[in-house]
Amino acid sequence: MTFLILKTLSPPPPPPPPLFSLNPRNLTSSSSSLLHCSNPSHLTLETNIATSESQKETERGLEFEPGDSFFRHESAIGRDLGALAASLYKKSKGSLRVLDAMCGCGVRSLRYLVQSEADFVWANDGNEDYNKTIISNLSTFRVHDEAEEKKKKWVVTHSDANRVMTECYLNRDYFDLIDIDSFGSESTFIRSAYDALKLDGLLYLTSTDGYSSGGHRPHHSLASYGAFVRPMPFSNEVGLRMLIGGAVREASVLGFRVTPLFSYYSYHGPVFRVMLQVNRGKVPESRNYGFISYCTQCGSSQEISWHGLGRISCPCSNGEVSSSLVVSGPLWTGPLHDTAYVKEMLNLAQEWEWAGSGSKGPDIEKLLTQMVDESDPKLPFGYIKLDEVASRAKVNSPPLRSMMSSILEEGYAVSRSHIASNAIKTNCPMSLCIQIAKNLQQS
Repeated sequence: MTFLILKTLSPPPPPPPPLFSLNPRNLTSSSSSLLHCSNPSHLTLETNIATSESQKETERGLEFEPGDSFFRHESAIGRDLGALAASLYKKSKGSLRVLDAMCGCGVRSLRYLVQSEADFVWANDGNEDYNKTIISNLSTFRVHDEAEEKKKKWVVTHSDANRVMTECYLNRDYFDLIDIDSFGSESTFIRSAYDALKLDGLLYLTSTDGYSSGGHRPHHSLASYGAFVRPMPFSNEVGLRMLIGGAVREASVLGFRVTPLFSYYSYHGPVFRVMLQVNRGKVPESRNYGFISYCTQCGSSQEISWHGLGRISCPCSNGEVSSSLVVSGPLWTGPLHDTAYVKEMLNLAQEWEWAGSGSKGPDIEKLLTQMVDESDPKLPFGYIKLDEVASRAKVNSPPLRSMMSSILEEGYAVSRSHIASNAIKTNCPMSLCIQIAKNLQQS
């Protein structure tokens, strides 16, 4: 009787774990090698993929299923930029291995395989419920060359991103591009990503913490990125500089230096994405890592070096300490884009017919052209909203093109901002911008 009772109360045996929800911490040398030698046809047979009930989507000519994953059509441009950068890397280096640390439904991984012609893609996501969706999407990738067909092109795992990257570091398995599409201000992945990245490799980082970049949680931004951020009118650019600055800080600890190749802000989320090139080397003295200020009284901004921390003042206060001066930092104060690199991306986008009215998908030409203009070394950090200029000048908001033309006639540099539609980047002082707006109103 006792035996029967125990047998009745005994829990049923646990189901076998999914084939690809492997924990890197538990991998043996044999399982680790298996992880890197799975080919698409084998994976499809082993997982017995069921047809998903979700509606199929198409992005840049590729069909996929989002399943139950968190998917946004608005993020397509960010995926476009990643695919272009990865392809440029493949063309220059001859090979490309990608780690998509938080792959979601796997559409980014699929695009790296097909459009960037990656030699190998590791698609990882912590949610095992996405397993069938990811594998179903990646299984649509086909290689027509027999020699290439024998090579192992992709693998899917479900584990913590930091564990995956740490395991790669311990196994000396380094990647050319690591894509971390995280939520919030997840700076905890940056250190592990550096460890798993090849020298001269690319690191594609994400932040969606617009609340901290807006200066509403300065202690949170300080903990995450080492920057005390306060409210400023160009907060969305501050978000990009906060993210780059945190990456610069982590890189310097490991003896690395990073170069921003491009920086992209999107209103949905909001989403801040930066592509960084990582190399070993001493951080230069002029490393573009310091503080920025904004004066609520006159609207002027300025860059502040570490040596100038004890002498911060605004010209409108005649050198006196002023409560109207808002200071944030340390942040990245250098260029957000590499001009030559973005031009190469633009040329490739035109070659792929992603630019112009005939493009299949969002026209990326306008964005890349604005990034080229923004990368003018004469332009400082931040942008000026024309509504702010109009408010200070007590006039109607001037036409953007007329304002830019007048600034150019005064001998200053100016460009539109890809971050804010009715804003400009310029080295023209705010006081002169106000006068120009008044003159345009009178004319």
